Amino acid sequence: MALTVDYRDTIANRIKEDPEFASALLDEAMALMVNGEAEAARLLMRDLTHGLLGFETLARVTGTPPKSLHRMLSPRGNPSMNALSGIFAELVKATIHAPALVHVSAAPTVA
Repeated sequence: MALTVDYRDTIANRIKEDPEFASALLDEAMALMVNGEAEAARLLMRDLTHGLLGFETLARVTGTPPKSLHRMLSPRGNPSMNALSGIFAELVKATIHAPALVHVSAAPTVA
């Protein structure tokens, strides 16, 4: 039996660990929305929500019930422009404030 990991968990973990990846996904979601590809944009926003905030936190800060957010960011979702702008605003804040990973390596000593 092969071990598999749900791709959504893989994406969420990468979003949590790599702020540049999260920022690139947010940029892509915005570009998709502007270019009329709303379904793809909503799905990226859903992944970002899952990885950055969680639906409960997003619900609290936007004042929108979690079930409504899940529905809005689904493939057949139909959020209002006000709802979308609120979600984008919170995702931008979360992306900007995502903890940066610092990789420290020991410098070679000179003898």
